[in-house]
Amino acid sequence: MTPITSFAGKRVAVFGLGSSGLISAQALAAGGADVAVWDDHRPGREKAEAAGLRLEDFVTADLTGYDSLVLAPGVPLTHPYPHWIVVKAKAAGVEIIGDIELFVRERAHIAPKATLVAITGTNGKSTTTALVAHLYRAFGYEVEVGGNIGVPVLALNPPSAQRVHVIECSSFQIDLAPSLNPSFGILLNVTVDHLDRHGTMEHYAEIKERLVAKADVAIVGVDDEISAGIAQKLRARGRSVVPISIDHPDIPDGIVLEGTWLIGKKGGVAAPIADLAGIASLRGTHNGQNAAAAVAALGPHGFELELVQKGLRTFPGLAHRLEEIGRRGKVLYINDSKATNADAAEKALQSLDDIYWILGGRAKEGGIGPLKPLFPKVAKAYLIGEAAEPFAKVIGEAIPYEFCGTIERAVDSATRDAESSTTPSPIVLLSPACASFDQFPNFEKRGDKFREVVLAKLAEPPRS
Repeated sequence: MTPITSFAGKRVAVFGLGSSGLISAQALAAGGADVAVWDDHRPGREKAEAAGLRLEDFVTADLTGYDSLVLAPGVPLTHPYPHWIVVKAKAAGVEIIGDIELFVRERAHIAPKATLVAITGTNGKSTTTALVAHLYRAFGYEVEVGGNIGVPVLALNPPSAQRVHVIECSSFQIDLAPSLNPSFGILLNVTVDHLDRHGTMEHYAEIKERLVAKADVAIVGVDDEISAGIAQKLRARGRSVVPISIDHPDIPDGIVLEGTWLIGKKGGVAAPIADLAGIASLRGTHNGQNAAAAVAALGPHGFELELVQKGLRTFPGLAHRLEEIGRRGKVLYINDSKATNADAAEKALQSLDDIYWILGGRAKEGGIGPLKPLFPKVAKAYLIGEAAEPFAKVIGEAIPYEFCGTIERAVDSATRDAESSTTPSPIVLLSPACASFDQFPNFEKRGDKFREVVLAKLAEPPRS
């Protein structure tokens, strides 16, 4: 845990008692703050009470006199409308912040020079976070990894000169962290997402920009128009910017992907950094962007090419993100359950060939229409969940498809067809292009089910 000593003696209200809210309250109390907590839901309050925290019903309590309100990132700050606790705190003149802000202030208080790498982006941030941490460990550093990737930031050990913190930040967390000033700030990309919580693309992009706006070094993907504009704006302000690109190898400075090679460029002079060929955990050009960002976040270590290459080649990847489960005969099984929209599924389809594609779930806006140009890479589609019927209409006669309903039936059918293929390397791919909530509580549980079914299949002998 990171005790928040910078808030010692202050009165702090904590609202929203999921994992990040609960540890925030405990970290504040451990640092000497006077903490009161509340949650709209009884289970959260019961957990807090069991942890020895003081409950205060903020519905009726007067917030005047509190120094800060620490808000869980899942609680609406602005859209679709501010939560009642937000309205009440603003009326009382109480600042509203989140757990990332607590960490940033504690870092400024006890170890302002401690290395902090913060990562955001509509897509790719979890893989990049894990890769940055892996590379720093390859260089011998003690590394703490958390934030939106799963472990609340305040559950990590405190910042220190001997420790590197690598933190994934969602837009909700950034919106509650006005002082965020990482050593290396990474903005991978900005595409349409979370407009239900941010209202407009302009607001969403402005929030994402905050992660790199105060960074010592801003690492920005320049392959989408919004991010390219942010990079240009930061340069105009005199900030240190490292652009990264997989689409524009002609940029004069930064790190680009040419074929399978990461190339460093300075003043138009190019030098090879590392070859990504054959690294299964970094398959696909989108992972070229992730790798470029991670190498840039190493700072001077990025020039130690032998260790960089070794670090990239030993990266195990993340579960549910183009995760290779195993082979049964010639058939390779890949779990890409994290692909909860068409943009994410597109990366998998671009990266693979001869695909036996399991897709479906609860459809998101836009469906799979944008994926039509990639249908020729698919041998057959296996439709599951609520989206099966509408997706079948989009597919039409472009490729064969089968209604399977469940992952179990889809894996059986896809295995049968892939093993009967005359091609040498068929791939059974779960890349749903959908949310999981029709059949599973989250994409992790969906991917776990796929893995479980596939591993049982791998234990069987291949069909002759």
